[in-house]
Amino acid sequence: MNSEQNAKAKQIRADILKSLYACQSGHPGGSLSCVEILLALYNNVMKYDSKNPQMEDRDRFVLSKGHACPTLYAVLADKGFFPKEDLQHLRQADSHLQGHPDMTKTPGVDCNTGSLGQGVAIAGGMALAAKYKKADYKVYALIGDGEMQEGLVWEAAMSAAHYKLDNLTVLLDFNHLQIDGSNDQVMSVGDPMEKYRAFGFECLEVDGHDIDAITEAIKKPVVGKPKFICCHTHKGHGVSFMEDNHGWHGKPMSKDDFAAAMKELGVEIDG
Repeated sequence: MNSEQNAKAKQIRADILKSLYACQSGHPGGSLSCVEILLALYNNVMKYDSKNPQMEDRDRFVLSKGHACPTLYAVLADKGFFPKEDLQHLRQADSHLQGHPDMTKTPGVDCNTGSLGQGVAIAGGMALAAKYKKADYKVYALIGDGEMQEGLVWEAAMSAAHYKLDNLTVLLDFNHLQIDGSNDQVMSVGDPMEKYRAFGFECLEVDGHDIDAITEAIKKPVVGKPKFICCHTHKGHGVSFMEDNHGWHGKPMSKDDFAAAMKELGVEIDG
């Protein structure tokens, strides 16, 4: 990852943590783990117009792990869908940036998500609709590894393969942790590559913190089947005391936590 990409990833992480600190709630761990995945999509792959969020032929993105919306919001603000200042109103009653994505409130959000497993199923429906309409837009869905424990994820996978949805890409934020501990402790998800391959997907795996590698995998041509990309990540990536620590799944930051995190990201703060 080049220096410009690294700087952008750090900026997005700082924006995420600023918004989470301001509201004293939310999900830092899983938000930090998927930064590079969203940057690869929005900077290098997806077709969209921030001034016309409902552009008919835009590519669609579904954040199936909806609790990681601070990352989506930070990226959308960075791309000009709404003012960056709005990020400081995350999770406030009168804000358009709620604790899970809401397409009726936030420009650039294509799907309401929050109930795990549902987003990736909806993404499959979007991709199938594109096939019926003979539209050329593509659909990308990001799921979490804890989310893979939901049965609906596998119904969606079976459906996507059956309908040969080669316009659908499912990306996994594989950080091995969820709210109560490791995936293996809670309910092992096994080998995601092996599982998705068995369901009929074209399967690739990458370093989920390498924007170039993610971009290359997303752009790899596939015909006649959906694509699955296993992105190996670290929960809380970019902040040493949060990294690989499930305790930071949904923990608010103290003033000292916030200052330490900003220092690691090279961001000066007041106070």
